Parts: sequence; structure tokens; C-alpha cells
Amino acid sequence: MADKALAGKRVLLLEDEFLIALDVEHICRDEGCAEVLVFRALAEITEDVITADAVDVAVIDVMIDGGATFDLAHRLRDRNIPFVFATGLSQREEAFQAFEDVPVVTKPYAAPQLVAALRSAMKASEPSSETAPAS
Repeated sequence: MADKALAGKRVLLLEDEFLIALDVEHICRDEGCAEVLVFRALAEITEDVITADAVDVAVIDVMIDGGATFDLAHRLRDRNIPFVFATGLSQREEAFQAFEDVPVVTKPYAAPQLVAALRSAMKASEPSSETAPAS
């Protein structure tokens, strides 16, 4: 059995396009995800939802109802919850400058691209375990 990148993980998904949300949920489940919390609007995401106890990783659409989701991105970052941006915007947009280290998947994207981005986000958020080599 292949290594499942999301085995046992709880994923927050903010996506207002129903078919895209359904597809992302399916991808996450195929990768062994324990739960996918799907939200279609920023107002649905309360503070108790974005805790490390409730969510392991997130996929957030950059634009929801015509507004940017960067405030949510800052809140996730402040709580050390790794996340990936999903967008139809160019990664070179000025808005992404504050999040240069965050993986971005450009719509339309395939399952391998999303899984790789999630894996990268989770790996980047892991505490560094570098130690000095033994003599």
C-alpha cells in the first residue's frame, strides 16, 4: 500500500465552488484523511474551528465571495496550522508576497499537485529536528 500523505489528518477546506470542494474532499479521502471540514464562506469558520486540536492542515481558496481570504491565512499561520492556497490568480500577484513560503495550487489542479502541496505545507510546519552530528 502506498504512503498516504493525509493518513488520519483533519483537513479544513474553504471553497465556494461545490464541484471543486467535492473533488478536493474525494482527493483527501483517497489519501487517508480522517475528516474534511468543508466551508463555503469565511463567516462559517469560527475561532474554535481553527485550532490545532480541530485541524491538521487547510486548503483555502484565495477569493471567496469576491473577497480575499488572507486574514484567515494569517490566523492559520498564527496557530501553526499548515495550509495551501488554491486559486485561479497568478502566484505573482502582489497579494501573495506575505505568503511566499505557502504552497499554491492553481485551478484547475490535479490530485497529485494538491497532495504534493499539502505534503510540502505539512513538512514545512514540522519542528526542525536538526542536531549537531556526533563526533
